[in-house]
Amino acid sequence: MKIINQIISEIEKVIKGKKEKIKIILASFFADKHVLIEDVPGVGKTTLAKTIAKVLGLEFKRVQFSADMLPSDIVGVNYFDMQKKEFVFKKGPIFTEILLADEINRATPKAQSALLEAMEERQVSVDGKTYKLSENFFVIATQNPKEHGIYPLPLSQLDRFGICISLGYPEREFEKLILKSERIEVNSFSGIEKYKRKAKEIFTDEKIYDLVLDLGKISRDIFETGLSTRALITLLEISKAYAMIEGRDYVIDEDVFEILKYVTPHRLEENADKKIIRLYYQG
Repeated sequence: MKIINQIISEIEKVIKGKKEKIKIILASFFADKHVLIEDVPGVGKTTLAKTIAKVLGLEFKRVQFSADMLPSDIVGVNYFDMQKKEFVFKKGPIFTEILLADEINRATPKAQSALLEAMEERQVSVDGKTYKLSENFFVIATQNPKEHGIYPLPLSQLDRFGICISLGYPEREFEKLILKSERIEVNSFSGIEKYKRKAKEIFTDEKIYDLVLDLGKISRDIFETGLSTRALITLLEISKAYAMIEGRDYVIDEDVFEILKYVTPHRLEENADKKIIRLYYQG
């Protein structure tokens, strides 16, 4: 996949030393699954989101979540136009392609809920009317796990994020490059929709379906609330997209195990994937 490798290389011009994380996030995008980045401030979360949008040639908007935010600040609002003598809908920042929901856990549950319908169905409803969002609508949300005075995301919202990932601090050699680097321009690519279609067409053997189901059953045996059916669909679909990024037209076990690391932490607990995989091989 020459173009995908070029996309990764362009993103790496700005986000240094994080190739594997970039691949995982791109796999989530091509599988139409949203991303939650859980990390401390200042490690490049906003830069990553903006760079991905630029390289993929997509519109980007950022929303800073806060405790006084209202759903209308995200979705939009109807207002009465005095000239037209009628109500007009003013679109909110959710009407974009890549939306950075920054520090999402600073907002109240009511404000957070404004994203639920959009993330699941790529549409929003305001005063009984439905508005469609872009087919490329993709949420990258961030949260700082060590922050105080926050509103934890409810399970229903967490389950709508395909993966939870942490960038972490860069290694010394890459951090040095970041310190030395000047403003970098990246190239944009078009026609990315075909890769979404291709990801869905990746061959999946019957044994892969059984593997995903086995991992789901084990999670439900060892955790009070195991992986949901939505989570298993997510695991399978991102695994297919990851296989595509790796240059294969079929899924292997290793794809599933790799993606499992990012599907479980926000749904179960940290390192849940290791417990599940260990029991899988024991059983």
